Amino acid sequence: MITFIMFVIDYRLSSGGSTLHEAVIVEAVRTPVGRGSAEKGYYRTVHPAELLGRCFVEVLGRVDLDAREVENVFGGCVHQIGEQSSGITRNAWLGTGLPYTTGATTIDTRCGSSQQAIHIAATRIQTGVDTVVVAGGVEHMGHVGFKVNDAAQEQFGRAYSQELLDRYALVSQGEAAELIAERWSISREEMDELALRSHRLAQQATVDGKFEREILPITADGETHTTDQGIRPDTSLEALAQLKPSFRRGGNITAGNSSQISDGAAALLLMSSEKADAFGLRPRAKVLDQVSLGVDPETMLTGPIPATARILARNKMTLDDVDLVEVNEAFAPVVLAWAREHQPDMDRVNTRGGAIALGHPLGATGARLMTTLLHALEDEDKEIGLVTMCCGGGIGTASLIQRI
Repeated sequence: MITFIMFVIDYRLSSGGSTLHEAVIVEAVRTPVGRGSAEKGYYRTVHPAELLGRCFVEVLGRVDLDAREVENVFGGCVHQIGEQSSGITRNAWLGTGLPYTTGATTIDTRCGSSQQAIHIAATRIQTGVDTVVVAGGVEHMGHVGFKVNDAAQEQFGRAYSQELLDRYALVSQGEAAELIAERWSISREEMDELALRSHRLAQQATVDGKFEREILPITADGETHTTDQGIRPDTSLEALAQLKPSFRRGGNITAGNSSQISDGAAALLLMSSEKADAFGLRPRAKVLDQVSLGVDPETMLTGPIPATARILARNKMTLDDVDLVEVNEAFAPVVLAWAREHQPDMDRVNTRGGAIALGHPLGATGARLMTTLLHALEDEDKEIGLVTMCCGGGIGTASLIQRI
């Protein structure tokens, strides 16, 4: 995909088409995030394609845009097996009755899948390949989670070749988080404090109605869900301290200072600024830049550190120039190591809580973060926003947007 995009850019520049287009975000929505539980989750009887499809319909309906104007839709999804196989992005689009003339692609960049979907959408608009694109993602971990994926690998073959294993001492993400905590000397108390902060901020944002504009209410099993299911308003440092390590005997990573297994979906409508003008739609933000890079696959979760450094340097900015930051709370030490290196004003970081409280439906989280960031910039009358994520396998992603 990247090679193709660079070819298009080179072709357009060599043929005199040197003007790139401005990619703008016109609308963004998400579902409430449900617990990834087959018994207790919001969406225990809902197919993941239905969750994503509802977001597609809503993101177009909010601006009353004819779906036939959408040239392509890109969706992130990590575990593309079972209900999430066979091109879930295309299936989600078609299942809601949206036109079959729209192209569709499903993307796997691990936890950064839907963020990468936004990146691809923006780049195609900037190069003139497309003018109107929907980008988003979904993950239903209650139906298609780690256990299902592991079972499939046992039946059909492991994901890692022996050649790869000979080169790298790959470990689980939980163990990678333990290694990061050791390298940056992050204590269990610090991790639990970040977890408590996440729940408190998420709960306050919910009580204050700060998520209402971005959330699409979902009715399932006769109940309408309007808030995120994983927030624990009554948790405490004492309660978090009682939790046992999840990945290493004597370790510090617990279920309480890790992201929650979750179900959810999100979608954004992007287009060129010219198209927005032609449709009479108000652009809400423009995509300034994007980064996707690799880091050591053994520790794997350090990606936000160099991704943030690269995107800021390329735009001649410092973190002080960024008004609000969303760093995915995959595990508490991911955020804390990033903070050690970049020394941010934490009052600007994850201001409405993060994945520890809100949940982390893998393939949807990047789009969920961008949706929340966009609304937070508007609500707080801020201008520049950054989303950065760690991804399994050692990938770091970053997106920079400017509110219009």
